[in-house]
Amino acid sequence: MRIRIRHETTYRYAEPPRMAVQHLRLTPRNYDGQHVVDWRIDVDRDCRLVQSEDAFGNMLHRFSVDGPLESISTVVEGEVTTFDTAGVASGAVERFPPIVYMRETPLTSPSAGISEFARKTASKESGTLGKLHALLGALHESFTFDADATHAATTAAECFEHRMGVCQDFAHLFIACAREIGAPARYVSGYFLRTDAEDQVAGHAWAEAYVEDLGWVGFDPAHGVSPHENHVRVAVALDYLGAAPIRGARSGGAEETMDVKVRVAQMPVFSQSQSQSQ
Repeated sequence: MRIRIRHETTYRYAEPPRMAVQHLRLTPRNYDGQHVVDWRIDVDRDCRLVQSEDAFGNMLHRFSVDGPLESISTVVEGEVTTFDTAGVASGAVERFPPIVYMRETPLTSPSAGISEFARKTASKESGTLGKLHALLGALHESFTFDADATHAATTAAECFEHRMGVCQDFAHLFIACAREIGAPARYVSGYFLRTDAEDQVAGHAWAEAYVEDLGWVGFDPAHGVSPHENHVRVAVALDYLGAAPIRGARSGGAEETMDVKVRVAQMPVFSQSQSQSQ
């Protein structure tokens, strides 16, 4: 499937800062499940984008701009061809052994309730993959999507207590559960092609867990499925903070607001014979 993405993020400042720095994890990489056809980043300020890799192998761009700044807008746009690999994320850049992804973070630390839920749910199946799919199904059925129920710093434990949240929260919760049953797990940021709307207010997030003799396998609790050709994978980390699309800092200034516009659309695919006849 060929998917076109446009992701615009605008920061507006109540009081102009003297300067700002931003780190962007907004560029997907090739792996067996996707091929990046084209991709570009535009910033509406005079700056130089510096490209590198972060510790997890994600593509990282950073820039700094001098103020005073009333706003900063960043637009990423491009096309990706995706393939259904049944959720297996093979061929991706790997910088660490799986055991590193057993490390808890404040956002993914399990509460007593999460531990009990994970063990009880997983006990119904045999084998790591079966247990992980049992967790996926139970989380999807037991939790309600509510964009107003949580915020960027909501923890897995808080999401579990309230039984509602967004894809970011469900990914953290799945990670906590997977690690609780001994499976290394990590956070994935990206995009999802919806069938009901092209325009969205944010990107998407899911989780990957490591299964012996199979590798990293994706699990999307928000939709109750393993990632398929509707998913575009961008960055991985221990949790949201390490894979956030944009993180930054500023010098001076006051309150800031952020506006995000995302469009994810399927592109038509033409055969060679069709293109030659036109």
